[in-house]
Amino acid sequence: MGQTARVSAVVWTAAGSLLTWLWLLLCQGFFWRTDVRLPPRREPDAWPSVCVVVPARDEAAVLPDALPSLLGQDYPGRAEVLLVDDGSTDGTGELARELARRHGGLPLTVDSPGEPPTGWTGKLWAVRHGIGLARARDPEYLLLTDADIAHAPDSLRELVAAARTGGFDVVSQMARLRVESTWERLVVPAFVYFFAQLYPFRRIGRKGTRTAAAAGGCVLLRAEAADRARIPDAIRHAVIDDVALARAVKGSGGRVWLGLADRVDSVRPYPRLGDLWRMVSRSAYAQLRHNLLLLAGTVAGLALVYLVPPVAVVTGLATGNAAAAVAGASAWLVMTGTYVPMLRYYRQPLWLAPLLPFTAFLYLLMTVDSAVQHYRGRGAAWKGRTYARPDAVPDES
Repeated sequence: MGQTARVSAVVWTAAGSLLTWLWLLLCQGFFWRTDVRLPPRREPDAWPSVCVVVPARDEAAVLPDALPSLLGQDYPGRAEVLLVDDGSTDGTGELARELARRHGGLPLTVDSPGEPPTGWTGKLWAVRHGIGLARARDPEYLLLTDADIAHAPDSLRELVAAARTGGFDVVSQMARLRVESTWERLVVPAFVYFFAQLYPFRRIGRKGTRTAAAAGGCVLLRAEAADRARIPDAIRHAVIDDVALARAVKGSGGRVWLGLADRVDSVRPYPRLGDLWRMVSRSAYAQLRHNLLLLAGTVAGLALVYLVPPVAVVTGLATGNAAAAVAGASAWLVMTGTYVPMLRYYRQPLWLAPLLPFTAFLYLLMTVDSAVQHYRGRGAAWKGRTYARPDAVPDES
């Protein structure tokens, strides 16, 4: 009797996983498709002015591969690059000036904001300083981009054209992350896949939807919309600053668009699992609003959606339960099929697709570790800084 009950539980759980996958396939904004690229656009009659704001903390290793691409932008209007050297100890600021002297191109200003006050994440404090510098130039748009992002020569003009044509206040592209090491191949495409599952790109750009997100490596932001949404002051506590920015802009009546990039690439390497682990665990629990109930639900959800299918297949084959094996295999097949487009986008072998349950298990462990670090009082970290827990920061608004 007990054995029969256990087998029935496996069958029903596998069936639940399959139904969940069918819902994700058809009803979650077709998140698995990778054809959301820059929307239709045409060149404006007059090109607006743009200030490019680059927060940089100890980025000397990646600047030579990224900064010249910004300086070399083929933009018909007035544009300037503002690099905010956020307390670097590796000569980031001087290297930036040397690269500007060597490569020429757009004007470069390097400045430093000093240490962030209590209640600010370091990156957003640097962004605030950069936006303050930009206000003196009175640009119509701000391009917020990270120091490790390399842009194609026409990147800025394409972003501006898309924003003007579509009437968007934010146009953001998810930069193509580096995928070279074994761990990068296993973890990085899944990172973008999971992000799209949480924030389906098709929903973000539609009028009347609440879904809002951006990718911090490449965010074109209309200056007027930034003022209206009080960016970045309104999100100064945010660890996941790109999503918070998009929500603030959309919440103030703005329009937001997010898609995958074709020629905007991150040059930052994550060669070891530990590097990727820190990248994910830094903000995973913040994504769950530091809520234990949400953490428990997330762990249970990841287990049901990603781990149950292979477990059901193994259990069904071991016990001779065809129903469990078929339900598990069917869910695993749907899961694998939805992951294939992302692997193709990243030009990775398709045999990685059936390994998604293993990668999801790693993400589950990273999320739990993020919560453990939070309750140990270590908080989130960015570039060597650790920030206080949000509930420990006084609200000065």
